[in-house]
Amino acid sequence: MLSNFLIGLREGLEASLVVSILVAYLVKSDRRPQLRWIWVGVGLAVALSVGFTLFLGFQSRALDFRSQELLGGTMSLIAVVFVTWMIFWMAGAAKSIAGELRGKLDAAADSRLSVVLIAFLAVGREGMETAAILWANTRDATGRDKSEAFETTSTPLVGALLGIGTAVVIGYLIYRGAVSINLGRFFTWTGALLVLVAGGVLSYGVHDFQEIDVLPGYGNQLFDISGVIDPSSWYGSLLGGMFNFTPTPTVLEALAWVLYVVPVMTIFILRTRPTSRAPAPQSPAPVSTEEKETTS
Repeated sequence: MLSNFLIGLREGLEASLVVSILVAYLVKSDRRPQLRWIWVGVGLAVALSVGFTLFLGFQSRALDFRSQELLGGTMSLIAVVFVTWMIFWMAGAAKSIAGELRGKLDAAADSRLSVVLIAFLAVGREGMETAAILWANTRDATGRDKSEAFETTSTPLVGALLGIGTAVVIGYLIYRGAVSINLGRFFTWTGALLVLVAGGVLSYGVHDFQEIDVLPGYGNQLFDISGVIDPSSWYGSLLGGMFNFTPTPTVLEALAWVLYVVPVMTIFILRTRPTSRAPAPQSPAPVSTEEKETTS
């Protein structure tokens, strides 16, 4: 639930910021009649995202075990790509996103369709990413025990909805000027956590492929620490739900996790750490005429 709350919060805040920037710019530029087309685009994007989520859920139930695992593994890889791209895009675009959106609105001028399209694409991208990531993450977190059929639970969905709802409230308060948060720090901390979440999703995608012999090494466990970390305990459930942790990973699962998390986390830290500016060189103080005569 916690990881889905985090994903919903981050993705929802990105979408809320985009909408608040669009709305604020139209209001300040005295183009209020175009606001309705912003909300039309947002509504279409939300409808598309919900439809995509329902499609993934119904489609997975209609498949046999092998097809479910193949779909789950593939969607896990897609989710990892989405998360990685999202992390680095937001880290680099957080400062320039407002200017880019305003430029697009100015280029759209008075075209209703263009305004709808801008809002639809800006919010729809976040919604499609959220749907794919949440589906893969929820399936991985609830389907680790393959001795039973894939179980569904409302808890991950509730966590995601709480995160999105919180993001909407924060976005509205930012728009109204009621709160001010350090977005750079927020996206840095959540980005680092999502790198770990994506590492867990990737390792479980490998697990899916191993179960249907697409990848080798199923059953070749690297270690077993279930006696130390009980997966049924509260902390085991927290680690499993947040990072898809398993106390009995295969060698290939662990290798995939390390090969993803270590380089991606390193690059992320290097790109987001504050750069210290070197002090500007000071020009020497002018020498007076008396000092020149004294030295000579």
